[in-house]
Amino acid sequence: MFGSAQLRVSFLTRSNPRTAVLRQDFERDHKRKKMTNPVQDFHEEEEDDQGEVYLDEADIIGEVDVDDEDLPDADDEIIDEPDDSMHIFTGHTGELYTVVCSPTDPTLVATGGGDDRGFLWKIGQGDWAFELQGHKDSVSSLAFSTDGQLLASGSLDGIIQIWDITSQNLKCTLEGPGGGIEWVRWHPRGHLVLAGTEDSIVWMWNADKGSYLNSFSGHGGSVSCGDFTPDGKTICTGSADATLRIWNPKSGENIHVVQGHPYHTAGLTCLAISSDSTLAVTGCEDGSIHVVNIVTGKVVSSLPSHSDSVECIELAPSFPWAAIGSMDNKLIIWDLQHSLARSTCDHEDGVTCLTWLGGSRYLATGCGDGKVRLWDSLSGDCVRTFNGHSESIQSLSVSANQEFLVSVSTDGTARVFEIAEYK
Repeated sequence: MFGSAQLRVSFLTRSNPRTAVLRQDFERDHKRKKMTNPVQDFHEEEEDDQGEVYLDEADIIGEVDVDDEDLPDADDEIIDEPDDSMHIFTGHTGELYTVVCSPTDPTLVATGGGDDRGFLWKIGQGDWAFELQGHKDSVSSLAFSTDGQLLASGSLDGIIQIWDITSQNLKCTLEGPGGGIEWVRWHPRGHLVLAGTEDSIVWMWNADKGSYLNSFSGHGGSVSCGDFTPDGKTICTGSADATLRIWNPKSGENIHVVQGHPYHTAGLTCLAISSDSTLAVTGCEDGSIHVVNIVTGKVVSSLPSHSDSVECIELAPSFPWAAIGSMDNKLIIWDLQHSLARSTCDHEDGVTCLTWLGGSRYLATGCGDGKVRLWDSLSGDCVRTFNGHSESIQSLSVSANQEFLVSVSTDGTARVFEIAEYK
């Protein structure tokens, strides 16, 4: 705004210690004079070296009242916490909301956030990054295809972009939704893309051809969560309208609608599907958790509720357990076969995201206090706390070789932590 001019701000303490006096001095004209008058330049340099320069009343151009509470206490100590990350990505200029690691390349990571941008970058290679350009609103969801060849980036602008990883080119743009993209998922054995949107519709495209395949209408609110079943034969979606809908992806038929007693009475926030494609575990804004038989559409179990919104659910790859995180500051690990809580893991703030560390007994949680914690699911003990972020963690992802855990935060950074010892 001021071109090459420099802004100098001086503070002057007067008889009233609560008054700060600001002086603004633009030096463009000053520099021009120095260039044309070498004698004056010599004297000014000599004057600059004389140490303190005193201001008088004529230099005061304004006064600002400062509250005592705003003044620092001389006895206050600033304690710097250690930064446990081995790599920090700082390419974004706003809050980060989503991160996903490539399922095939152990170093490749994608992140997206509130600066309307996504990035591909590599762990340990700070000089390499590729910007996913073109979105006009926050990048809210990212997902790699199962084979790692394609990346889908979904935005609150209602657009999904498909990126070819090998060529680093935009392959196609998927359009249709009239609202922001809530989530994006890939078919487990192909290049079909599924997305839930704010316009209450679920959309499906063929990413290889860039063509629309089907849409699934019926929800009465934003489609907040959803996915293909692992066998690829069914779609499950949850909505702010407090319903779970089960769909046939080929015909678009709504096979089951799960609603009313004994199901949720508030909006769904998250879901997870069992590896055998028979059960869906759903979480809700009111803290309730239900287990639904996908085949019959019946509620088969209701787990004792959290006292605040359930934010994340993940099923263990190697155990019949569900890890559930809530804004009530708790992670609870459930034995689904017996509907019993194995462990309750307390946090300092709400649990915003979680992920199992591959097929191991360990899992990671992201928290509103900016910490990333590792937990032993057998004992319920916190075995490691990773420091580094200064604000809430929004998303977590594990690298393909299970040696790195990547977290993103509203502090605008992505951080990488080493977890090889917890395989």
